[in-house]
Amino acid sequence: MTEKRMSRWYFGGLASCGAACCTHPLDLLKVHLQTQQEVKKRMIGMAVHVVKNDGVLALYSGLSASLCRQMSYSLTRFAIYETVRDMMGSTNQGPMPFYQKVLLGAFGGFTGGFVGTPADMVNVRMQNDVKLPPELRRNYKHAIDGLFRVFREEGIRKLFSGASMASSRGAMVTVGQLACYDQAKQLVLGTGMMGDNIFTHFLSSFIAGGCATFLCQPLDVLKTRLMNSKGEYTGVIHCLRETAILGPLAFYKVKDTQNKIHLKPKCITSVILLSFKTNILEVVV
Repeated sequence: MTEKRMSRWYFGGLASCGAACCTHPLDLLKVHLQTQQEVKKRMIGMAVHVVKNDGVLALYSGLSASLCRQMSYSLTRFAIYETVRDMMGSTNQGPMPFYQKVLLGAFGGFTGGFVGTPADMVNVRMQNDVKLPPELRRNYKHAIDGLFRVFREEGIRKLFSGASMASSRGAMVTVGQLACYDQAKQLVLGTGMMGDNIFTHFLSSFIAGGCATFLCQPLDVLKTRLMNSKGEYTGVIHCLRETAILGPLAFYKVKDTQNKIHLKPKCITSVILLSFKTNILEVVV
């Protein structure tokens, strides 16, 4: 009897936490760059500024919120996508068509984005705190403290500030990261030139990271601005108009940072860790 091996539904969340620990400084720099009203510093300049003023550990500000976000946002989207994909794959002959992967990825990402919005907002605020003057800092002790204080001081609606952008971004990222990864891997294996190994995972996740970046970058900029705002935006449309005033490229602010040293490494690391957990901690059914 042939053994069929399936990963646990929570492996994606654990893999994303591992990736977040590796790429958190890059995520922090991305938030700092995106919340600039005018482009005054580039990536290296911002990194030097943060370390010079607050020390090396400041690059890991908000790590607890980042992990909390991964265990809500990423765990949800990975669980939905992987579970439904495996279920449909077991009933169908061959892999799912690409359009079904896209629809499933969009649904999983949208749901995960909404579930993870509170932790995402606290994550953005904690990362941005280090660049504010001391008297304007929120000084959340950790993710749970941040969630509790936002609920107590600003109300439950504020916890879901930017939920529409976070959900839409989650849908785009998941389509790029998971649906495009599966399709790229299927095409690479179909050539017969590479086997199902670490090199195939790396190449497929590299392609998926580029797709995810292109799809989600404008929404990521709007999401970051909305979550970090202190009332300067009345809503999504107002934020969209204010960002558009800066020109079309404002929606792709820090594109090089996001593409080359943030989302692609996170995508590659997540997929490789997920593959490792699936192979080492897999369940035989």
